[in-house]
Amino acid sequence: MTSDSSDSQHPPRPDRYISFDGINCTKLSQHVVDALLRHINDPARSNVLWEALKLQLADADKGIAGKPDALYLICARVYMLDDLFVRYGDEAGLALLHELEEQCC
Repeated sequence: MTSDSSDSQHPPRPDRYISFDGINCTKLSQHVVDALLRHINDPARSNVLWEALKLQLADADKGIAGKPDALYLICARVYMLDDLFVRYGDEAGLALLHELEEQCC
């Protein structure tokens, strides 16, 4: 399903409150993770919190009981990620994060 507000310049977008059908949250969360790792894999840009998140992401999406998936890990840290992308001027990463937050979190 899609939201009702659309016109010729703005096609209808999936509406997560109606259904997640048509929204690939797993793929989108992986794109955000990739953007994040481009920054925090640089030791000069990492810290204890980012290193802990990298360990969690290593187990994410493996289907291990009790371990969160990447989508959960990203959605739980939207504000931290937003700050990181702004700090390093990563407009593409910021756009991906906002899209994920709006559609999937």
